Amino acid sequence: MKPLPSRDEIRQWIIDNPGLSAKRDIARAFGIKGDARIELKRLLRELEGDGVVEKTSRRFHEKGVLPPVAVLQVLPPDAQGDLYAKPLEEGVEEGPRILIIPKKGDPALGAGDKILARLAKVDLDDYAYEARLIRKLGSNPAKVLGVFRANAEGGRIQPIEKGSDKEWRVASDMTGGAKDGELVEAEAVGARRLGLPAARVIARLGDPAGPRAASLIAIHQHGIPDVFPDAVIAEADRAEPVGMKGREDLRALPLVTIDPVDARDRDDAVLAEVDSDPANPGGFVIWVAIADVAHFVTPGSALDREARKRGNSTYFPDRVVPMLPDILSGDLCSLHEGVDRACLAVRMVIDAQGHKRSHRFVRGMMRSVASLHYAQVQAAVDGQPDEKTAPLVDWVLKPLYAAHVALKQAREVRQPLDLELPERKIELDDEGRVASVAFKERLDAHKLIEEMMILANVAAAEELIRLKRPLLFRVHEEPSPLKLEGLREVAEGAGMTLAKGQVLQTRHLNRLLAQAQGTEFDELINLSTLRSMTQAYYHPENFGHFGLALQNYAHFTSPIRRYSDLIVHRALIKGHGWGKDGLSVWDEENLEETGKLISEAERRSMAAERDTNDRYLAAYLADRVGAEFAGRISGVQRFGVFVRLDETGADGLIPVRALGREYFNYDEGSQTLMGSETGLVLGIGQKVMVRLAEAVPVTGGLILDLLSVEGAVVRPPRRAGGKYQPRKPVQAAAKRRLVRKRR
Repeated sequence: MKPLPSRDEIRQWIIDNPGLSAKRDIARAFGIKGDARIELKRLLRELEGDGVVEKTSRRFHEKGVLPPVAVLQVLPPDAQGDLYAKPLEEGVEEGPRILIIPKKGDPALGAGDKILARLAKVDLDDYAYEARLIRKLGSNPAKVLGVFRANAEGGRIQPIEKGSDKEWRVASDMTGGAKDGELVEAEAVGARRLGLPAARVIARLGDPAGPRAASLIAIHQHGIPDVFPDAVIAEADRAEPVGMKGREDLRALPLVTIDPVDARDRDDAVLAEVDSDPANPGGFVIWVAIADVAHFVTPGSALDREARKRGNSTYFPDRVVPMLPDILSGDLCSLHEGVDRACLAVRMVIDAQGHKRSHRFVRGMMRSVASLHYAQVQAAVDGQPDEKTAPLVDWVLKPLYAAHVALKQAREVRQPLDLELPERKIELDDEGRVASVAFKERLDAHKLIEEMMILANVAAAEELIRLKRPLLFRVHEEPSPLKLEGLREVAEGAGMTLAKGQVLQTRHLNRLLAQAQGTEFDELINLSTLRSMTQAYYHPENFGHFGLALQNYAHFTSPIRRYSDLIVHRALIKGHGWGKDGLSVWDEENLEETGKLISEAERRSMAAERDTNDRYLAAYLADRVGAEFAGRISGVQRFGVFVRLDETGADGLIPVRALGREYFNYDEGSQTLMGSETGLVLGIGQKVMVRLAEAVPVTGGLILDLLSVEGAVVRPPRRAGGKYQPRKPVQAAAKRRLVRKRR
C-alpha cells in the first residue's frame, strides 16, 4: 500500500492547487485508494481542526485564503464610491476585505448583488483581494448574434436566425467599435422598456458573408465551446506516448484504418481472417481495435471535465470543433500508419452466416499497416489498386470483404431499418467558398466498416452486462402510436399498407419501404418513416435500439470524438482490472446526468452542422436567384411548404402567402395543405418545380415560388407593391357564398 502523505505535504499541495482541492482530487494526486481514504479523511479533519486549512463548498484551502474563483455579495459603496464585497463561500463567516475592480462594459453593480468573480490576492493594508467580475448571478443576460447596422444613435443589430425579425438597439457607447455590416455577438442590457430591447456588443466576428463565416456563426449561435481552457491545453501537452506495460502486443496483426479521404482523426482499425477452427467452417475472426483515449483522459481531470462538457466533436465543411485538443485527437490517440498506438481491442468470431459466436476484449498496443480511405479501398477490391493498396488486396482487403458478406446475411435476418436517404457533401475551394455540392456515394467499403463497428458496439454492451458493470447504452425507442398512425395515413394515401394490430418491428417498416422502392412515392415514404422515428439518446438503463433491431447496444468505437464511448472504455477497464483509469465512483453515480448532457450536446452539434450547411448552400445559390429548380416537398406546416431541391439537396420554403390568394387549410394528420377554392393539395413527396425568389447566406434561408405540382402548372399569386396578398378565410368563404348565389 502506498504510504499516506504527511500533513505538510497535504497542506503544500492544497496551497499549490487552489482550484483543484476536493478530497477526491487530493486522493487522486497522492494515489490514495480503498481503506486509505478513511485515513486521509481523518488527516484532513485534523488539519481543519488545527486551523491549518478550511473547508468551503466541499473543497479545502489554506486558512484565510479564498479560492481563485468565488461567489461574492456586493457591499454598499464607501465614501470614495468604491465597491467592496464579501465572500459567500459555504463556511466563511467573516472573510477578508475584497475590492471590486470594474472594467469597461461591466454591468452596473449595487449593494446586495451576488456575483461570480475571479480573485487575486494582494499585499495591501486596505484590502486583501481584488475581484474582477465574471458574471452577475441570477441575471444571466440573453446572448444576441446578428449583423450590426450603424446609425446616428449608435446602431441596431439585425438577427441571423431564419424567420426572426427581432432587432436590438445599441447605444453609441456600447457598440464595442463595431462597424456597419459586421457580424457581432452582443448581450441584452437594462430592463425592457417601450421600443426595441437594448444590447451591448461584446465581440466583433467580421464579415458575415465572408468565407468560413457560416460555421463561425453556428458555433456562436448554438453555444458550442470552441476554445480550450489553458489548464486543458497544459494537461494535453504533458501527455506522452504509452508504453507496453500491462498491454497485449497486437503489433503483428495487419490492422488497417479506413476513413473518409479528409479524415481528421482515426479512431478505429479493422482486420478479418478466415477462422482456422474446424468447428466453425466458413467463419471468420474479426478484430476491431479502438484508440485508448481513457489512458490520456482520466476521470476528474481538466481534460475529462472539458470533454464531458463538449460531449462530442462537431464537424463543419471548413473546420472541426474537437472534443479533445489536437495533440491527442490528431496525434497521440489517432491510429496513424506505422506507429505504435495504445488501444482497446475486441476479437470476435462469427460463423458463416455472420452471427457472433464469441468475443474477447484486450487492452493492447497496435501498429496500423496502412491508413486508407473508402474510395481507395473500393477501387482496390474492384480490380484497380494503387501503389499503396496493391500489396494489401489479397491478404488484408479481400478477407474484410468476405467477412462483410457473412455479416450482411446476419443483417438481412435481423432486419434493421433500411432507409435510403442520400447525404450531401459540400466541397469548398481554397478560399473557403462553395465549389460544389454533391451527394455522398455509399460504397461497400462504407457498409463494411459500419457493420464491423456495430458488431463491436454490441460486443461491448454484452461484455459489460456480463461483468455487471454500469455503462451508458445507446437507446433508440420505437415510434409513438401517434407518429405511427400518421405514417400509416401517409402510406394509405399512397396506396400502400403498414401492418396494424401487432407489435411493431423494423421488418414491418422495411416492407413498407420495399413497396415504395422505385415508385413515385419512394422519397415520400422514406422521409415520412424517418420523421416517425424517435431521437436516439444515452442512458444507463437498457431500453434497446429499435432502428438497429438490437437489444444490447453501446457506443464503443469512437472515443476520440464521443464522450459516451470514453465512458464505455472506462467501464471495460474497470470491469477487467486493466488499470487505475477506469470508471470512477463519481462517473458511476452521475451516469444518468452524463447521458442527458451528452445527448443534449449531440443535438446541439447536429443543429449547428445543419444550420452551417444551410448557410453554405444559400451562399452557393445566391447568384442564381430567379432560376428554376426541380424538387420534392419535404415538409408541410401551417405557414408554408418546405421543398428539397434535387440538384443540391438544399431546403427552401414556399410561404403559404406565396401559394395564391385563396385560404389553405392545414391537416396535421396527413401533413397536407389544401386550397379552399381550387382544392389544390400539397403533401410530402410531391414533385414540384420552383423558382428561387430569395437566398440569404447569413440566415441560410431560401424562399421559393411554386410553379408546378406533379407537372400541373400552378397560377402564381398576385402581388401588390411587390408583396404577396393572401386571402383571409373570411374572404374565401364570402367568395364561395357569392358564387352559389349567382348560380
